[in-house]
Amino acid sequence: MSDFRYNCLYFTTNRLSRVITKMADEEFAPTGFSPMYGYLLLLVIEDPGSTQKKLAEQLDIAPSTLTRFIEKLERRELVRRKTQGKTVLVYPTASGRALEQEIRNASNRLHQRYERVLGKEASDLLSQELVRSSDQLKEK
Repeated sequence: MSDFRYNCLYFTTNRLSRVITKMADEEFAPTGFSPMYGYLLLLVIEDPGSTQKKLAEQLDIAPSTLTRFIEKLERRELVRRKTQGKTVLVYPTASGRALEQEIRNASNRLHQRYERVLGKEASDLLSQELVRSSDQLKEK
């Protein structure tokens, strides 16, 4: 049998996911957010009034998962939802906007950390290839 640790896409991507998730959690820890909450808040800050559907697509998560994330940010008074007909729009609050630079700093630290190890070019290429490959696999 071949060594799945090196030639099985399922195993290798999960291995990469565990490593990068640990790094991201460490870099985002000072913000008090997991990386997903931080990136969600950044998306809302960058595009106030985004629909929940658009945000779920941007983060590539299920709408029900996004709803739970937004509810938590809402409880912390970092975002607010506004219903327009059947559409729910999400806006940052002043408190949410105040965290923007701290979250961007965490994201930058994460990028710098893995770029120090892999190099910027390799990091960019790996990210692009993972997006391309996952898009291709989703179509099947």
